[in-house]
Amino acid sequence: MDLKRYVPAAILAVGLCLAVYFDIHKFLSLEAVSDTYGVLKNYIAGDYVFSLFLFSITYIFIVAFSIPGASILSLLFGALLGTLVSGTLIVISATIGATFLFLAAKYALKDTLKKRAGPWLLKMHDGFNENALSYLLFLRFVPLFPFFVVNLVPAFMNVSLRLYIGTTFIGIIPGTFVYASIGNGIGYILEKGENPNLSILSSTQTILPLAALGLLSLVPIVYKKLKGNHKI
Repeated sequence: MDLKRYVPAAILAVGLCLAVYFDIHKFLSLEAVSDTYGVLKNYIAGDYVFSLFLFSITYIFIVAFSIPGASILSLLFGALLGTLVSGTLIVISATIGATFLFLAAKYALKDTLKKRAGPWLLKMHDGFNENALSYLLFLRFVPLFPFFVVNLVPAFMNVSLRLYIGTTFIGIIPGTFVYASIGNGIGYILEKGENPNLSILSSTQTILPLAALGLLSLVPIVYKKLKGNHKI
């Protein structure tokens, strides 16, 4: 057994355990956003470029180690940096963090999963890879599944690294900018000393456009089935 291949996965597992031990999740809450907003705003004013670097590293860490709270962090970045800057920073950082997780899972666990997979999983594996682009974009566009799950599933489906990075980058753009825009609005609310309301995150106006994008990404699969042609 080549133990070296398990090193990346072991590092991510240790990092997640440390995050849970030190209760990092308490810093990724709406209350924490309200409490730290003023301090972080002043820090950004003092060193803007280095702040962007620290924010990017933090987001990469959160995504790579699958620590809950990326959504709250997206709102905080939107409040602090505005929609365009925060959205761009988040898309790049989230793609990097997701890629780390993808590679760790692919090289450490894929063969083990394949050996223990039942016929249903092997069938799903073939179907997924036949329409990988559409399925990956659907998983990214529609916010129905936990982000870390969407990061891991392609690793077990033999998706290429290039396709994974491309669909991750493109697929998270709509949702990311929705969160960044909402965060930007929260920034204005916090400036007035008021408490933000996050009910908009689960509103029809937020979810429907993302769901429509997800359904649009499945059009090639539907077309293929109707035509009975198994080659795109």
